[in-house]
Amino acid sequence: MRFYVTTPIYYVNGEPHHGHAYTTIAADVLARYHRQKGDDVFFLTGTDEHGTKIAQAAEERGLTPQQHVDEMAPRYRELAAALGASNDFFIRTTDSEHEAFVQAFVEKLKAAGDIEKRTYGGLYCTACEGFWYERDLAPDGTCPDHGIKPVWLEEENYYFLLSKYQDRLAAFFRANPGWVKPKSRYNEALSFIEQGLDDISISRSSITWGVPVPWDEGQVIYVWVDALINYLSALTYARPGEDLTARYWPAFHFLAKDILKFHAVIWPALLMSAGYELPDGELIHGYLLVGGEKMSKTRGNVLDPFAVIAEVGAEPLRYYLMREVTLGQDGDVSVEGLYARYNNELANELGNLVSRTASMIGKYREGGIPQAGPEDEALSEVAAAGAAMTRAAGARYDAAEVTAALETIWEFVRRLNRLVEEEAPWKLAKDQAQAGRLDAVLRALAAGLRLTSLSLYPVIPSAAVEVLRRLGQAHADTDLRLEGAVWDGLEAAAVAIGPPLFPRLERGA
Repeated sequence: MRFYVTTPIYYVNGEPHHGHAYTTIAADVLARYHRQKGDDVFFLTGTDEHGTKIAQAAEERGLTPQQHVDEMAPRYRELAAALGASNDFFIRTTDSEHEAFVQAFVEKLKAAGDIEKRTYGGLYCTACEGFWYERDLAPDGTCPDHGIKPVWLEEENYYFLLSKYQDRLAAFFRANPGWVKPKSRYNEALSFIEQGLDDISISRSSITWGVPVPWDEGQVIYVWVDALINYLSALTYARPGEDLTARYWPAFHFLAKDILKFHAVIWPALLMSAGYELPDGELIHGYLLVGGEKMSKTRGNVLDPFAVIAEVGAEPLRYYLMREVTLGQDGDVSVEGLYARYNNELANELGNLVSRTASMIGKYREGGIPQAGPEDEALSEVAAAGAAMTRAAGARYDAAEVTAALETIWEFVRRLNRLVEEEAPWKLAKDQAQAGRLDAVLRALAAGLRLTSLSLYPVIPSAAVEVLRRLGQAHADTDLRLEGAVWDGLEAAAVAIGPPLFPRLERGA
């Protein structure tokens, strides 16, 4: 099986924020899970570097647009690395290979008879890089996504005949009710189509910072058309001398709800016109909120992921965002909430369990995981719970329900902690007649932690590998494969005792 997952490419008019981190982390979780399944995975992220906002941001800084994007794009690449993202390629829309592909793509639209030159006027939001109908604005006349008033823009441009694809798009949606998730976003996209589609401008004559229209050098291709095509263009040059399109396309797109229309309506129509297969699906996530308001650079309420990573580390941030905010829904985030999740769950419940298990095996069995011992109904129940957790978490990951997967895993973590309290190994160790029982309990804890680590790997990969290492189970990447995630897969090995996996944190410490 192949799995090609994409994030939207991030607009480099400002510094990265937690919203970018959230999207990248979620896509990385899906990529890592599919690699664990043995799928052939390609994970793409990158930066969107053309358009009005970029030109304006560069001018404000006294730079050329190219100088500006050359300074800003590395920050987004650095964020992916800091988050531990396993992306296979990082695309920039100023890459010459991408620009050439975009020009060839729009030539296909023209050859299909889907391009016309017209004059158009409308309310244009610079932050969205898109037009708005007055009826869709907020009551005060502002863009509902960015809180700023659109300006009237009128110019002669090239138009894509989106209206021509209305019936085909509606038929496709009705035939594929799970193509956009969650259901509310599917309904929103289908409603937009059924209300009637207007043709869209796919070029701009008022700016010069963009990919030139190949048959008219006086115009540049609309930034959103340029950006959407990256999902295809990247496959043609991600690996020098190799075109990966046939191997990986179509993609699974992961994106935020404010760009639903572009991805779920305009993009499939462009693909239909150019003769490409439509994406496998699209998962639309909600907004990260701060005090109930959408996080955005325009609103000035962004959180700096680099600062949080420097303070607590990347994996606590990965865990917190995936645990706290259900994909598809809006959710409030805060540094205080991160600390609470970290200390209560990662430090107290998982970290302490790892330390106690390794310490007890070290103390009572000279560091060797016991390989035998009587299993009664209670321990058989724990084994069954571990197997059920692995299956259930996998099903949740398959459905891109990461928060639900973590809840399933954490129920089992708490079951293992109860096993420690119920069996009290320190008491069993004092009674030689209970030696076999102690062996069985210690082995159950190690086996349970191994399954927990394999299921947690997509979200906190480094910590999961460290737990496996301390259990003597991590020898190669193949040890992470889910095909080996069975209760009896625990190998005879010596445990390693180390510092706390997640030391407790105090604000300002």
